[in-house]
Amino acid sequence: MPDLLIELFSEEIPARMQTRAAEDLKKLVTNGLVEAGLTYGSAAAFSTPRRLTLAVGDMLAASPRTVEERKGPKADAPEKAIEGFLRGAGLTRDQLEERDTPKGKILFAKIEKPGRPASEIVAEVLEKSIRNFPWPKSMRWGSGSLKWVRPLHSILCIMSAEDGAEVVALDVDGITSGDETRGHRFLAPEAIKVTSFEDYAAKLKRAFVVLSAEERSETIWNDATNIAFANGLEVVEDAGLLAEVAGLVEYPVVLMGQIADDFLGLPPEVLQTSMKEHQKFFSVRNPKTGQIERFITVANRTTADNGATILAGNEKVLSARLADAKFFWENDLRTATSDEGMSAWVKSLENVTFHNKLGTQAELIERMALLSADLAPMVGADADEAARAARLAKADLSSEMVYEFPELQGLMGSYYAKAAGESDAVAAAAKEHYAPLGPSDDVPTAAVSVAVALAEKIDKLTGFWAIDEKPTGSKDPFALRRAALGVIRILVENDISLRMDRFIDAQLVRNKGQSNGDLKTDLIRDLVEEIAEHGVFGAAFKTVKERLAEGEDNDAFKELGEQVPDKSVDLLSFLHDRLKVYLRDQGVRHDIIDACIAMDGNDDLTLLVKRARALSETLSTDDGENLIQGFKRANNILTQAEAADGVEYSYGADIKFAEVDEEKALFAALDKAEAAIAPAMAAQDFTTAMSAMAALRGPIDAFFDTVQVNSDNGTVRRNRLNLLSRIRTTCSSVADLTRIDG
Repeated sequence: MPDLLIELFSEEIPARMQTRAAEDLKKLVTNGLVEAGLTYGSAAAFSTPRRLTLAVGDMLAASPRTVEERKGPKADAPEKAIEGFLRGAGLTRDQLEERDTPKGKILFAKIEKPGRPASEIVAEVLEKSIRNFPWPKSMRWGSGSLKWVRPLHSILCIMSAEDGAEVVALDVDGITSGDETRGHRFLAPEAIKVTSFEDYAAKLKRAFVVLSAEERSETIWNDATNIAFANGLEVVEDAGLLAEVAGLVEYPVVLMGQIADDFLGLPPEVLQTSMKEHQKFFSVRNPKTGQIERFITVANRTTADNGATILAGNEKVLSARLADAKFFWENDLRTATSDEGMSAWVKSLENVTFHNKLGTQAELIERMALLSADLAPMVGADADEAARAARLAKADLSSEMVYEFPELQGLMGSYYAKAAGESDAVAAAAKEHYAPLGPSDDVPTAAVSVAVALAEKIDKLTGFWAIDEKPTGSKDPFALRRAALGVIRILVENDISLRMDRFIDAQLVRNKGQSNGDLKTDLIRDLVEEIAEHGVFGAAFKTVKERLAEGEDNDAFKELGEQVPDKSVDLLSFLHDRLKVYLRDQGVRHDIIDACIAMDGNDDLTLLVKRARALSETLSTDDGENLIQGFKRANNILTQAEAADGVEYSYGADIKFAEVDEEKALFAALDKAEAAIAPAMAAQDFTTAMSAMAALRGPIDAFFDTVQVNSDNGTVRRNRLNLLSRIRTTCSSVADLTRIDG
């Protein structure tokens, strides 16, 4: 069984495209081979800046002969129908077989397809793959029609077996296949003839080409960390940069350079970002001080002077880049420490649009400040400090450094806030209020940071809900799902109990009021204050409406009263959906979360999570699992009886009508459970409440094993149905168990 080796050799492929391109080549070729009947034993794809390589092992030498039976029309069908069938099958009339079937005589065709040599199939599949390759961006060159990411120079395509290697002949726009490749552009540019993948990989290595991207990454990281360690330093980890640099070189040579003393005073993050973005350098820091002192660059070749010339050139270019960064830093510091301070940056944001329906960045900041002050007492922060932090958190968006490096927003704000004499809490909030940006990011824990981070995300959610810009399907251009998950994680991981309903309503009012010019500012302020007083929108709206003179702002205000409740409910449902995703990753089933969401107080996400986790743990036990069956049996019998009798059995069962010990034992068990569950739920001790509920499993099972609920004695029957009602009421006080599957 032959092995197949393919190499597509071109000008430098962008590093970000290489891994995906290698996988695409593997998928296109192997799928095409299998569809044509050529199976194989293994396949591996590789990429370097100048080549995509595919090695396929143990491939069939030819596709197998196949016989396909195709059912045709009836034997007495119109001649045109039969002719059409013959054309499709590629046969003549005398080659058809006529068979008797329950539907009459039917024509059948046997279509034999002889096997084809593997080389013929490979040539067809590879040419099709090259011409239809899914590059994100491609180009044409010369006078040909072929498109490739960069000009394609050569195609290596050979099949090797024990008796030697064979070139698979193909021609793609004048580029003919062969058995030659080339080594490193500078160190070994001569043509190299190969006979197999093993021969190919070995000769490339001798020609200063490391074929495996993983091996190049390992070499870069090992050499970089060793050089740094030898100098008492450490390399700042950056997996993305490592993968990118490994895609820029075929023969990595690691060099460590100096950063001029003039720039060592810049914040470490500025040095790291500037070197990464502009030069693709790794940062090297002093582990004792945390200061970045040197850099690692990766050359694509060895030199006679051991890289001294390369380093000198890189250090010169880096100094020019860092001179710009230093200029931005010093200018920004002068502004931050001036008499007007960071407020000047905030004022300039009055001219920067956040969203055409949600106002400017300055208006966003003001909404955040008001909400941060509202949230502060709930999270243990000072309201004035939280409002101050919110007003400065986004000020650095106007700074020169963030204009140059947008990824440093927030972080630079914390540096500037410290320089301006703001408190540590205000400075930390500037850095942390965007967090968490991803599922693995830490959430803010300092009280002021928590208040501002929650305000930023709640305002974003309510703002886009107010203007009906919600996520749809896979589209979420404003990252609202991320914002919702951020709210959940901040509350849950800081164990903050917060009734979201009130704050959602208040911020919806602020956003709707701002986007509706017909509403007076004092009306919005009064309504938000009443929401804080009453805790619910309906009562607050009614109170403020009664203060209005007849006809005053009635239309705009009435619209507000109609829209806010609907949007509030919808947004809370969105948060619940994100909560399901969050808990599902922790092993909590959706139906368990639904059972908890159905209870009162479901806008307190932290308590909702505690209840769901406690219920999940309870239902994972035998008692909990079997209790659900007993509960559902009780609920089904009770529901059917109430429907048949037209009454509700909820007026209390009396133990004096109990006839058997198991029935009396259930009364006692329910008394004990209710006595434990009520105070546990009041104390939000869900684990204790769930355990007390699970303890009912045995008495309920014994009751159903012994007792006939629908007794011939009407009094006994009613008493037992009322006893089932106690089971339903007691269990339902913990969670809505009717929503549990199974």
